[in-house]
Amino acid sequence: MSHAATIIGLPGLDVIRVKRKRGIEVWARPFHRPACKHCHSPDLRIKATYRRTVKHTRQGNQVMTLHLKVPKYHCQACQRYFRHPIEGIRPRYRSSEAYQLEVYEAHDGGVTLRKLSKTHQISAATVERWYQLHLGLKRSEMANRPCPRVLGLDEHFFTRKKGYATTFVDLRKHKVFDVRLGRSEPSLRRYLKGLEGRGNVQVVVMDLSETYRGIARRYFPNATIVADRFHVIRLINQHFLKAWQQHHPEGRKNRGLLSLMRRHQWHLGDEQHANLMSYLADYPVLQALYTAKQQLVRFMLLKTLTARRARKKLPRYLELLEQLRESPLRALAKTLTSWMEPIIAMWRFSKTNGITEGFHNKMEMISRRAYGFRNFENYRLRVLTHCGWDGIINRVRMDAHPPLMG
Repeated sequence: MSHAATIIGLPGLDVIRVKRKRGIEVWARPFHRPACKHCHSPDLRIKATYRRTVKHTRQGNQVMTLHLKVPKYHCQACQRYFRHPIEGIRPRYRSSEAYQLEVYEAHDGGVTLRKLSKTHQISAATVERWYQLHLGLKRSEMANRPCPRVLGLDEHFFTRKKGYATTFVDLRKHKVFDVRLGRSEPSLRRYLKGLEGRGNVQVVVMDLSETYRGIARRYFPNATIVADRFHVIRLINQHFLKAWQQHHPEGRKNRGLLSLMRRHQWHLGDEQHANLMSYLADYPVLQALYTAKQQLVRFMLLKTLTARRARKKLPRYLELLEQLRESPLRALAKTLTSWMEPIIAMWRFSKTNGITEGFHNKMEMISRRAYGFRNFENYRLRVLTHCGWDGIINRVRMDAHPPLMG
């Protein structure tokens, strides 16, 4: 094979000549004779030749067009006919797989149909067809995925007409496992019953949602429910700020004090801490609630504890909850008590739903770039393409760009 053939990136072809005018015209032919694809016999004769014209990638701003002289073989052993297979070009296609993948990635990256039809010399309908072809390929390969061992559950807003959707995230691999419309057990029942490998899920991370807790207990019976650390700390802050509003509404309106109250105590400077203590000295109840809140937050930030250390921390935590039951934060104490096991499990694990929240930000950007979605399946497919299919995309890219043969 000539050096020019290696630049093309299609193995098994020998370049005859190259012509540059408005585009790059390359004439090539296979340089070896394969075995029979039916009986694998090497005893072949060339019955005839036919020509194929195929678009193949772009160099600079010029489209490369291949003019292939392809043999048709007759097997002397099995008496059957077949045409020479070319790796990277499927039968009856007028473009190579590398060219189709190039168009797909450009359109997926935001290049419009009109722009691609001009730069790649194909119609807008062809761009859309190739794009849907690659998405369909990814959908079929992802159809029979088993459930991840560490699963993140959370909701996000889809449209005002169709409401919310539930996001399932593989927290170990940092990939979106699936997105389904609805956030209630009846709306997700059919999907959850059909999930393969539900019994293999070991950990389910979620916010303090009774609905999702009921779903996890029913459909993932072998999984340990772990509360999400961010949502627990946010709940503590919300209850504390509400109690502050009831005790001193005017102080709650002070933005400087609000900033100091929301922060962790160990993140305050000496002057900031002194100012805050000076304010709380006039309100003993608020000072006690602030101290209890800081202790609670320290408990919620515990992670990767051994079972022995967690048992040592538990009595002090239960004592703190008992104190809160006799304070204005009794509603918070009731909620934390009902979620006792998921919170204790949170001390043992480091995984949180921060990965899921990051994917929600990306989903929002996907929806904005598309000026919104009305069809949920189109939205789901786009989300899985961007957030859950990197491995398959790389596999498709390797298939379309096979290694060069020397």
